Amino acid sequence: MFAYNHEIAATPCEPGVTRKILCYSDQQMMTEVCFEKGAQGNAHKHPHEQITYVAAGRFEFTIGDQVQVVSQRDGVYIPPNVMHGVKALEAGTLVDVFTPKRDDFLK
Repeated sequence: MFAYNHEIAATPCEPGVTRKILCYSDQQMMTEVCFEKGAQGNAHKHPHEQITYVAAGRFEFTIGDQVQVVSQRDGVYIPPNVMHGVKALEAGTLVDVFTPKRDDFLK
């Protein structure tokens, strides 16, 4: 029912990127993803719906053929099976919510 960030180990992703799984159920999952300046979430796609909240920093998102810059307190929607990636224009943190949960993150 409660997730305490300081008790959750970060998992390395791409260089300069770490992820923490905060909470999840079978239907949804919330993660915190921290980026160093210039780090990238490489282009990929997945069958999950994704909503991202920019907790801190400034990021360039590519979703399909759209490229947009978002900043702290902005939100992003990524439809299922659409190629997407992100670049940190400054150090920052994203909060990603997936539905259904990302079983691949739990392995």
